[in-house]
Amino acid sequence: MNVLILGSGGREHAFAHAIEKSELLTQLYVAPGNAGTAAIATNIDLGVTDFDAIKEFSLKNNINMIVVGPEAPLVAGIYDYFQQEETSHINVIGPSKKGAVLEGSKEFAKEFMQRNGVPTAAYSSFTAQTVEDGKRFLETLKAPYVLKADGLAGGKGVLIIKDLKEAQDSLEEMLVGGKFGEASNKVVIEEFLDGIEMSVFVMTDGEHYKILPNAKDYKRIGEGDTGLNTVEWVLYLQYHLQIMS
Repeated sequence: MNVLILGSGGREHAFAHAIEKSELLTQLYVAPGNAGTAAIATNIDLGVTDFDAIKEFSLKNNINMIVVGPEAPLVAGIYDYFQQEETSHINVIGPSKKGAVLEGSKEFAKEFMQRNGVPTAAYSSFTAQTVEDGKRFLETLKAPYVLKADGLAGGKGVLIIKDLKEAQDSLEEMLVGGKFGEASNKVVIEEFLDGIEMSVFVMTDGEHYKILPNAKDYKRIGEGDTGLNTVEWVLYLQYHLQIMS
């Protein structure tokens, strides 16, 4: 089996580390990959959202499976793209564009949780046209204040601010000043919840599912939960991912 992993971070290195050990594997590629993946696979210079180039490479190299690491290609619809007849035989590991909206829009995710009775922090959403309403909404909350860019911002679109005036200024920077680009065309202001964050990963084909090991997300960059939010996290593998079995 020939496998292509999309992405260039630690997540993709972990995928490659596990998949490389499979007896079913013939050839492993990572696009664009990193120094770690280069040691155990073949790095390929492809953009993760350049679907035409990924398709061309996959057909030329008889790729049987594409494992998608980053959110951007999923939100852009790579799963749906590969459902066309010419590439429908290639298994894409990741949700459809419709399913990926849960990650691609914070507001959509909050609405989904409310509709389905999933406990979540109280919130309200604002745009550039309602920025003043957003500032007044902040006044009704207790510090610290949580501001989240609605769209994808590379894990950097969340601000947790203790000072009200700073939070109001940051809201304007996001909505009017384009602090996070298109990702912050809409901003979700959320009730602050204190506690330990845990991520639980589940793989499913729509009918069956497998729960993978959980992981703790260390958000603040400084000791004692100080400093800015960071996208760096600790990943560990307790057993080999069985996505090829």
